[in-house]
Formats: sequence, structure tokens, C-alpha cells
Amino acid sequence: METPNTTPATPAITLSDAALKEVKRLINVQGLTEGGLRVGVKGGGCSGLSYTINFDEKIGQYDTVYEFDGVKVIMDAKSAIYLQGTQLDFQKDLMSGSFKFVNPNAEKTCGCGESFSA
Repeated sequence: METPNTTPATPAITLSDAALKEVKRLINVQGLTEGGLRVGVKGGGCSGLSYTINFDEKIGQYDTVYEFDGVKVIMDAKSAIYLQGTQLDFQKDLMSGSFKFVNPNAEKTCGCGESFSA
């Protein structure tokens, strides 16, 4: 297997302090030791593209890995085009918490905030 792309000088995505704290908490709860947080986009959703976020133990040859305070964020090349300059945030209220993509490339978003068009 080839080595994934090295981290560019300017990451395509950043994590807010709240998102970084929550990702670290989830990694600890799940006992993950390999891989990292995979973020990306896929076709679908109300506005044409949907955000994806999950933990992945595999890093592919066309993935780019960004590291933030020991947390690896994995992104495929196609997603990097749509997520350039995006910040991943975590917002919590009394009932629940959720990750939110703050994407400067989104021309239109849906009401739920989980899909966009570029």
C-alpha cells in the first residue's frame, strides 16, 4: 500500500476547540488506536451533496491526513475540493450535541444543515 498524502501547509479543514474536544472524547470512549476521523462529502441530500463524518481505521493511498493536537482527520481528494476552508464545529445544548460543518464554499444549504450545493 502506498503512503497517503502528507499534510499540506494549509489544511483543507480545521476543527474548532469544541469539535477537537468532542472527537478526543469519542476516540477515548470507543478505544480507537488506529486511523482517525474521516470527513467528506457524497452525492445526495436536499441540496445535492451531503457531509459525511465517521471514524475509520483505514487510510487510503489517495487520502490526505491532517493532524490536530494528536487527532488525525482523514479526507479523500474529491472531498477536499468541496471542503477547502471548512471548519468542523461541535455544538451542544441541553438535549443533545452535533457536529456542524461551517463551509465557505456552500452556495446553498438545506434547513437541516447536513447537505449543501457548491
